[in-house]
Amino acid sequence: MDLGLRGKVALVAGASQGMGRAIAMGFAREGAKVSICARGEGRLQEAAERIRRETGAELLAVVADMTRLEDIQRFVSRSVEKFGRLDIVVTNAGGPPPGEFMKFTDEDWEHAFRLSFLSALRLTREAVPHMRKVGGGRVINLTSYAVKEPIAGLVLSNALRSGVIGLAKTLSRELAQDNILINNVCPGRIDTERHRKLSEDRAKRLNRPLEEIEKQMKGEIPLGRFGSAEEAADLVVFLGSERASYITGTTIQVDGGLIRGTL
Repeated sequence: MDLGLRGKVALVAGASQGMGRAIAMGFAREGAKVSICARGEGRLQEAAERIRRETGAELLAVVADMTRLEDIQRFVSRSVEKFGRLDIVVTNAGGPPPGEFMKFTDEDWEHAFRLSFLSALRLTREAVPHMRKVGGGRVINLTSYAVKEPIAGLVLSNALRSGVIGLAKTLSRELAQDNILINNVCPGRIDTERHRKLSEDRAKRLNRPLEEIEKQMKGEIPLGRFGSAEEAADLVVFLGSERASYITGTTIQVDGGLIRGTL
């Protein structure tokens, strides 16, 4: 299937590792020009070189912190300067730390708000004028299955990622007239560095061996395994493509059947 991505420009935030890097790689393999960002320059450049080497794609790497407005503005403006247009944005900024409600301060909540909610809002807001110029675009928010089934010990993520879903649904209606489609992807238990850290935290909190925790977690997934970053990336790339031209305002999980709800 030709996804119609050749020559399109895709911005992927938080792309130095994990799902962000896999998503950038996926767009690059489909012939898109790709701009990536992350906070750490070392890992960002490693990711950029790997994507260039494996795909031959045109790629820009920008050091940027998604909790800082000026960094988001610079990421978007430099990308448009280099490639001359903007078609696809993937909002992704990692996740806030685990912990129980009473242990978090106002400062913790404010930082999590900037990281998990405000970053998606700002990146979308900066991108929309450029998408209007080219007659449309795609925004895909990388969130978590926590928006459909809250996860114990992740109160910051449970609360703030749900706000992104509300924002996206609202914008999908407001921006439909501009042919800007907005969707959310909710990864389940994907084998990434963040997932491993959360598993280690859970094992420590419950005073149980990590291997036992991971065996139990896999056992709760109907497919019996964790997903790969590439499997999550495939859905994001499809939603960013011309083949997804009648899909907007949706929230789709890629979770191996983990979520038990019908919606």
